[in-house]
Amino acid sequence: MAAVAVDSAMEVVPALAEEAAPEAAGLSCLVNLPGEVLEYILCSGSLSAADIGRVSSTCRRLRELCQSSGKVWKEQFRVRWPSLMKHYSPTDYVNWLEEYKVRQKAGLEARKIVASFSKRFFSEHVPCNGFSDIENLEGPEIFFEDELVCILNMEGRKALTWKYYAKKILYYLRQQKILNNLKAFLQQPDDYESYLEGAVYIDQYCNPLSDISLKDIQAQIDSIVELVCKTLRGINCRHPSLGFKAGESSMIMEIELQSQVLDAMNYVLYDQLKFKGNRMDYYNALNLYMHQVLIRRTGIPISMSLLYLTIARQLGVPLEPVNFPSHFLLRWCQGAEGATLDIFDYIYIDAFGKGKQLTVKECEYLIGQHVTAALYGVVNVKKVLQRMVGNLLSLGKREGIDQSYQLLRDSLDLYLAMYPDQVQLLLLQARLYFHLGIWPEKVLDILQHIQTLDPGQHGAVGYLVQHTLEHIERKKEEVGVEVKLRSDEKHRDVCYSIGLIMKHKRYGYNCVIYGWDPTCMMGHEWIRNMNVHSLPHGHHQPFYNVLVEDGSCRYAAQENLEYNVEPQEISHPDVGRYFSEFTGTHYIPNAELEIRYPEDLEFVYETVQNIYSAKKENIDE
Repeated sequence: MAAVAVDSAMEVVPALAEEAAPEAAGLSCLVNLPGEVLEYILCSGSLSAADIGRVSSTCRRLRELCQSSGKVWKEQFRVRWPSLMKHYSPTDYVNWLEEYKVRQKAGLEARKIVASFSKRFFSEHVPCNGFSDIENLEGPEIFFEDELVCILNMEGRKALTWKYYAKKILYYLRQQKILNNLKAFLQQPDDYESYLEGAVYIDQYCNPLSDISLKDIQAQIDSIVELVCKTLRGINCRHPSLGFKAGESSMIMEIELQSQVLDAMNYVLYDQLKFKGNRMDYYNALNLYMHQVLIRRTGIPISMSLLYLTIARQLGVPLEPVNFPSHFLLRWCQGAEGATLDIFDYIYIDAFGKGKQLTVKECEYLIGQHVTAALYGVVNVKKVLQRMVGNLLSLGKREGIDQSYQLLRDSLDLYLAMYPDQVQLLLLQARLYFHLGIWPEKVLDILQHIQTLDPGQHGAVGYLVQHTLEHIERKKEEVGVEVKLRSDEKHRDVCYSIGLIMKHKRYGYNCVIYGWDPTCMMGHEWIRNMNVHSLPHGHHQPFYNVLVEDGSCRYAAQENLEYNVEPQEISHPDVGRYFSEFTGTHYIPNAELEIRYPEDLEFVYETVQNIYSAKKENIDE
């Protein structure tokens, strides 16, 4: 009978939502139901927020059930934005109706800003002050971020431009927050030794769109600790480490008991879980990100050492980090407490080499050189992070395909957050931004800071200041938007159009066209370096700006391109900057690109239709 009552009431509720007067048919049937049944109906998910608002205005009983802090509005909020529920404590009083309104308003503001970015910044990199509107938004930042994530998670191949700018905004917001957290972390006293926390900040900053948290990484490490304890119990069922609780900082003083812990750790990490040093792909940034080290179970000496150190300390073994040249190590004290110690009173542990324990002589053999005693000393958190970021900086300088140099930019930000007056790195940052043609105003600020720190850099600074000012002046002189019409006589030789998926005849890469010129518009030096004159048609032929599947942007001659009869999406980070949708055969330009090539879209449709008609005929034959 209860089920019948619920079903009948569910049929009445939508009708009630359209009635203003309490005397509407079916009202008495609904309000006479038990409170639990009414609440179940209202929380069933079949009613929208607008429905709940109308239902609550029909009578006192329904209004009380739909009170702003009650289960009904909490369920509305949870169903609409489930990822936000983790930010609320079950014991807190929450006005769910008000939270719903604030979140909805934040979502509308977010979409308004994202929609404006393409028009404002299509022809340039988003400037430093381009995010000022976002920073001045009212309401919780987590609501705004959640809406950006919702945009990024939109299904299908549409809204590519929205996703492109939502990603940029989210990247910026999270990096700013993480950088502020890192700076606060670095202000901790020197004896604050949370090496893992610092490493996670670096991981988060370089991967701001990934869901990385110290809590989650610590939970994964805790699960490894449990496995070590299980093994340790088989070695010594009365081992004191087995009684440690999470979060305790107790240490074991007996060397033999410490040795038992390390033996159990080595078995679990290297034999059971198969962690190992990544010798095959050593120069990969993923080796330095703690969440990736745990997922892939591999890393380089410093990241493997931090994992090993964290586990050992949780189990009472006071290992210490050693900033050894070319190969980061840990040290394990063998001397008596309080005694004067030298480098020979320690065993050195190579976490990269399956926890192998080394003497001083073996350490030198490991790197093939003799080093001073000072290099066997322990280092603090800031020095460890400096080395991690230094490794990322070196990898960023090696980047080839990634023309945005994102890793180099991120590692420079991190290094300068720790050491803001490093002149050579400031100069590298200024040159990088200048090379990329972005943020000229920030370049001038950096150069001014360099000149203050080291007047001897006036030569390099003066050169960059001059050319940056020229760049700013050229931007001011730019007039309007250049519109290219296919019907124009000077464009008669242009065979392809924006949005088409092409294949390079010589190099075989797949790409999408996002711009074209009737002839090569590059300078003489580029034409000479690229050996364009060796082409049958030389530089007197159309050239195309293309986004390549490997993430690069290239300028290709028409005679080197051909239609890709089996088109596929091009995985390039800038696709959304130019295109709003992938149809399965071609890309549709967004509004800003279409303004510049107003006749190309119609040509694309005709071209695609002709390609597939010809393909069908070939199949039929």
